[in-house]
Amino acid sequence: MASSQQLRVCHFKLVLLGDTAVGKSCLVVRFVRDEFVEFQEPTIGAAFLTQSVSLSDVIVKFEIWDTAGQERYHSLAPMYYRDAMAAIVVYDITNKESFDSAKKWVKELQQRGSQNVLIALTGNKSDLEDERALSKDEASDWAQANGCMHFETSAKSSTGVKSLFQEVSGSGSTNSVNLFSNESVLLLLRLR
Repeated sequence: MASSQQLRVCHFKLVLLGDTAVGKSCLVVRFVRDEFVEFQEPTIGAAFLTQSVSLSDVIVKFEIWDTAGQERYHSLAPMYYRDAMAAIVVYDITNKESFDSAKKWVKELQQRGSQNVLIALTGNKSDLEDERALSKDEASDWAQANGCMHFETSAKSSTGVKSLFQEVSGSGSTNSVNLFSNESVLLLLRLR
């Protein structure tokens, strides 16, 4: 590892999108504070949090925008996903409608988001396997066919949360390449 004098800090704008009550805020709180709040109040507008991840010679500082899932806030979303380097689009594995909504978010990001935005379609609440409403294969196949990464997580048990953010940053995957320049991340590419 490089000394702290040699480490560069690269800012990485990340947005979380998805329906209300799918666990977006819980995922962020689990990642940033390693806590789980059983009864999380709905996000109003958006919440902003930061978290840093160390790579070999770079510290990636996530600038995380956790957006509100209620339909009345949908029109605000472009303000938050504009210039985002990555988006985590969250659905609840126990709610098929939330997956259908997540697919719409993915399509919107692909049409209106940053040109090279990395999209991680993420099924949350994997701790509720007995209540699953759609198969992991169905979601994974859709994600692959639409150019997205796919993950399943549980903010409650912490399963998959750290690896989700590591993969999105490129620090946990041999299939990702990060290109850094000065103080910002230029591009995050998923190699095919």
